[in-house]
Amino acid sequence: MAGELTTDTRITPARLAAKILLDIKAVTISPDNPFTFTSGRLSPVYVDCRRIISYPRARSLLMQMGKDLLYNQAGTEAFDVVAGGETAGIPFAAWISELLGLPMLYVRKQPKGFGKNARIEGTFKEKARVLLVEDLATDGGSKINFIQAIRDAGGIVEHCFVVFHYGNFPESVTKLKEQGVSLHGLCTWWDILEVAKEKSYTDEELQTVRHFLNDPDSWAEKHKSKTTN
Repeated sequence: MAGELTTDTRITPARLAAKILLDIKAVTISPDNPFTFTSGRLSPVYVDCRRIISYPRARSLLMQMGKDLLYNQAGTEAFDVVAGGETAGIPFAAWISELLGLPMLYVRKQPKGFGKNARIEGTFKEKARVLLVEDLATDGGSKINFIQAIRDAGGIVEHCFVVFHYGNFPESVTKLKEQGVSLHGLCTWWDILEVAKEKSYTDEELQTVRHFLNDPDSWAEKHKSKTTN
């Protein structure tokens, strides 16, 4: 698959990433049974980036694209350490750290409650520049928790990388920007929609996604009585 995808010069990196996610069925559209995010928001769509771990050719290409994106947007010497957020960010941090040739650590959502009661597993020097890696970003709230934990431990965090960025919650960017952190994502739902036109999704399904993307709060209010996952 990877060889075939890379020969298509007509597709942008973002659309290529979206195509891969669709190919491995990481994208689910379910307007009649909405999903519930960690934040409590309802959504007719869900992206399961964890599926990537089971597709070595897809993940290899996506991680190489991530490396290129980070080099282009942040620079080749912008980081000293790569940190994965518990738990979904850990495998992606491992692959990215390998490609960047950098040490890796991971950050717990909260202290483990025994032993050293640590939130960070691994080690880094004071004022090391840490790249936070997660699988995806919705409204950006969970990233702040990890960023603060790294900073409390003496690290510097100015960049966060995700495979997928929902792209319809402005606060996902502004929250991080207020913390002095730039968000880097391979693709968004808008890229998924463009590529999905060539797949087996119905016009009704795609229109539902557009309604949600344009006004997620209004869509959630209209569908809050439906069964959620």
